Amino acid sequence: MHIGYILVIPIFVQVCRVQAQETDTLAGSTNATVVRTLDEVVVSGSYRNIISRNAAQPVDVADGTFLTWHFTGNLVQTLDNMAGIRSMDIGAGFAKPMIRGMGFNRIVVAENGVKQEGQQWGADHGLEIDAFSVERVVVRKGPASLLYGSDAMGGAIEIVPLPVPPGNRLYGEAVVLGKSVNETLGGSLMMGVKRDFDGRNRHTLHVKARFSEQHFGDYRIPADTVVYLTQRMPVYGRRLKNTAGFERDASLFAEYRRRAYYANYAIGNAFQKSGFFPGAHGIPDASRIRDDGDSRNVEMPFSTVNHLKATTRQQFTNGKGLIRLDLGFQHNHRVEWSLFHTHYAAQPVPAKDADKELEFSLSTASAAMRAEWSAGRFWKHTAGWDVQYQRNGVAGYSFLLPAFRRFTAGGLWLGVYSPNERLTVSGGLRYDFGEMTTDGYRDAYLEQYLRERGYPENVVEAHRWRSYPVERRFGDVSGALGAVLQVSSSSTVKVNIGRSFRLPGANELASNGVHHGAFRHEQGDGSLHSERGWQFDAEFIFEEKSVRMTFSPFAGWFEHYIYLRPMGEWSVLPHAGQVYRYSGAEAVFAGFEAELSVDVRHNLTYGLSGEYLFTHNADEHTPLAFSPPASMRNAVVFTPVKNLRLVAEVQTVAAQNRVARNEDRTGGANLVHCSVSAHFPCADLILSARNLLNTAYFNHLSFYRKAEIPEFGRNIQLLIKVPFIVNK
Repeated sequence: MHIGYILVIPIFVQVCRVQAQETDTLAGSTNATVVRTLDEVVVSGSYRNIISRNAAQPVDVADGTFLTWHFTGNLVQTLDNMAGIRSMDIGAGFAKPMIRGMGFNRIVVAENGVKQEGQQWGADHGLEIDAFSVERVVVRKGPASLLYGSDAMGGAIEIVPLPVPPGNRLYGEAVVLGKSVNETLGGSLMMGVKRDFDGRNRHTLHVKARFSEQHFGDYRIPADTVVYLTQRMPVYGRRLKNTAGFERDASLFAEYRRRAYYANYAIGNAFQKSGFFPGAHGIPDASRIRDDGDSRNVEMPFSTVNHLKATTRQQFTNGKGLIRLDLGFQHNHRVEWSLFHTHYAAQPVPAKDADKELEFSLSTASAAMRAEWSAGRFWKHTAGWDVQYQRNGVAGYSFLLPAFRRFTAGGLWLGVYSPNERLTVSGGLRYDFGEMTTDGYRDAYLEQYLRERGYPENVVEAHRWRSYPVERRFGDVSGALGAVLQVSSSSTVKVNIGRSFRLPGANELASNGVHHGAFRHEQGDGSLHSERGWQFDAEFIFEEKSVRMTFSPFAGWFEHYIYLRPMGEWSVLPHAGQVYRYSGAEAVFAGFEAELSVDVRHNLTYGLSGEYLFTHNADEHTPLAFSPPASMRNAVVFTPVKNLRLVAEVQTVAAQNRVARNEDRTGGANLVHCSVSAHFPCADLILSARNLLNTAYFNHLSFYRKAEIPEFGRNIQLLIKVPFIVNK
């Protein structure tokens, strides 16, 4: 299916008998009623309150309304509007999440109960998830190792489906997206059918399918020049050449319920192709960055990523609890193409796929089982285990990540004690075992290069391995203890302390070579221990009719935090710069998030949110790299009539001068955003303007920050969503 077909769907839908007034139930509001059937027991209440009540650590919920109002076509950039969540951007449309200064393999993204597994280790790798298909997101800030094991010490982002819609119906939606900053044209079409066989929502079949596509051109920046290794280069027409691309996603989801049995099945495929700006990839020259007159073509260098995922959930319930099994298989295939180039005269042009710079092929199989039950009036217990196996293959003339095999398994127990409606105490323990095996790769061309230049044998031996052979086993314990106290009808206090850990990644143990996207020589250390630390979280919530306020302080101490340490020595590899080695250090995290919402009048609301993070490397006596700066948002929301919403926002980003050694400082900025949202009987329209004043600023976490490439300029975006429901 081509995107052109999607664009005509809204016209077709208008001919249909549209019943859009019913779509609020499907859109998913945090104030909507959630119904869970356990035989004859029905539990209802606010979804946000249910999640918050059972979680001693801060939890945010992005419902369908939030996701629509802040939609960008990219899930992570959409969540960037939440306090404590930051987007590490990679060019035009790809990004990875960061929670409270932790990202990469320290954040778990889970969909349908299965962890998303791609190339999280690199700053230049995005998250392959269709943003159009996301219906609701739960963000757990702070340690989530108890629930998800390794890779969740910084938090978790859970993508959860909405409840099954009531009654028999055929329904769907068509969405059209347009952006001015890079001439994005995108769309998505979803069709679903719900069949209730007994009229009581206890024997049902629900199936929905979605197809999404986005095409974008070279994006505009408010700058005429960029810098690469102190060399200033022009940006013709203020557009970054070769940053165009497209994304195409397809998915099918089915769920079936018959009394105590529930099952769902999901399969999806996400494909992305995007160019790299030649001035930030490889060794550029003036001819490579010159305008070619076509803002939508993709030339070398570019990347393609295909992520195939299939999952299923099998669940049985009774009056006292449930047992659930989640199974998943994923295959992530990433290829980067760049005209063949070599630093070694003896290296010949490959006979096949000569311009394939690197290829990663990661397959992941996983299984997780959970049992939940009540013990008496006050206790609820959860016990379970999970297991995962990964195999990664590599190819190309300049890969960095080694081929590896990874196996992990863990078991957990979690208890929740609720003696009354005001107090909930929770605690649990988990043990995980992990095994990592990496394949060594001996680079004969590099070895010859070093010998020809007269390096001693010990230097040749140390550097001829592009990846080291490593075989390691790890075992570690995580745990948490917390409480939620309803102080009054309007005040809630949460406290939580947890011990978390993370197994080292293959790149941290075994890599040895130039990471072109990061402009440095990175070396792994096969003797690294797992990351371990203690984290404390608290949250104070005050909510009355016209005022809602939250304050969430946190602190963490890590006895062995893995980071890239600058070694103060130049690499013997050509054009590699300084050597950075993965090392363990004592580290400290501390900070807070704060939010305030005040209804000034019945149709006027003022919102304020802000965050601050302090990081410290106790061994180096410096901050940690990639620490997001403090930021604040002031927003005014005006609703002159029921279905019209006007928003004006000023986003203030402080300068980041607390940086790691050899990390660039970043100046602050004030950005102005505004939007108009209108709900009609047949459609929803959201017109927004980001960076309205076309301010030049840098995202301290951006992949392109090293080359002094600023963020997007002014972006006018239009989102049209046409839902429909046909009751039978």
